[in-house]
Amino acid sequence: MAGDRAALAKAITLVESTRPDHRSEALGLLDAIVPHTGGATRVGISGPPGVGKSTLIEALGLLLIERDHRVAVLAIDPSSARSGGSILGDKTRMEQLGRADDAFIRPSPSGRTLGGIARHTREALLLCEAAGFDIVLVETVGVGQSETAVADVVDLFLLLAAPGGGDELQGVKRGIMELADVIAVNKADGDLEAAANATCTDYRNAAHLFRPRVPGIEVPVVLVSGLTGVGVRELWDTITATAARLEPHLGTRRAEQAVAWMWQEFHEQVSERATRATDADELVAQVRTGEVSPASAAARLREALLGSD
Repeated sequence: MAGDRAALAKAITLVESTRPDHRSEALGLLDAIVPHTGGATRVGISGPPGVGKSTLIEALGLLLIERDHRVAVLAIDPSSARSGGSILGDKTRMEQLGRADDAFIRPSPSGRTLGGIARHTREALLLCEAAGFDIVLVETVGVGQSETAVADVVDLFLLLAAPGGGDELQGVKRGIMELADVIAVNKADGDLEAAANATCTDYRNAAHLFRPRVPGIEVPVVLVSGLTGVGVRELWDTITATAARLEPHLGTRRAEQAVAWMWQEFHEQVSERATRATDADELVAQVRTGEVSPASAAARLREALLGSD
């Protein structure tokens, strides 16, 4: 709470730990800091790989620091399905922002969690708020239409689109499109500038087809270049204007997010307990050999953990 970035980094490491003794300490820490959370603007930023998320976030973060904000960036990096490891290179790509005193960048592996964020992104976000960061940017993995979990974490969801990547049909797609509060077409520079302008026009023409989360609030579409900085100020002004329109619904949204977080954490804990069950290894072996069906094995694990219906 003193704003020590090293202490904040250690706290996030603690809440991300899978050791049982660390988890107990982490829960105590979270209970202690909860009264000091909730004051930040939480913005999720998503888009396909290569759309320029990190470059734009750095430009946006530097602008916000100029405007006397303290900015935390939680960057989720994809984990390998084979090794389980992650490169965690987002901080390296945001070199200028990483050197700023009023910025904090934390890359975290996605692990086995689907939806574009890590399991403990919510806890990390609360810790950043308690440390005095008034804007928290959550950069998701960037996997496509199914990357919707970040909408259950943030107040406003910014979707980045690539030049040449959209037409009016995008407006009727389900999944990530209908959860966006703001859409920005990035890379409006150099050889891609004309394509970016055309894509921006396509999305604006399709905006009336979007189904906004709050009725009556149309999704704005802006043009931006994270590389040159063109449109970055206008983008943040659009974000703040949209956030102001969403403000009356913020309390309800955060309450629903808290309940969703509770159930997700419950499911994760039950899953972890199931994998540690004494007969889990035997059941896994039987499923592999075909002696027991997966559905039957799952039912037996459930009964062992929760009892029969």
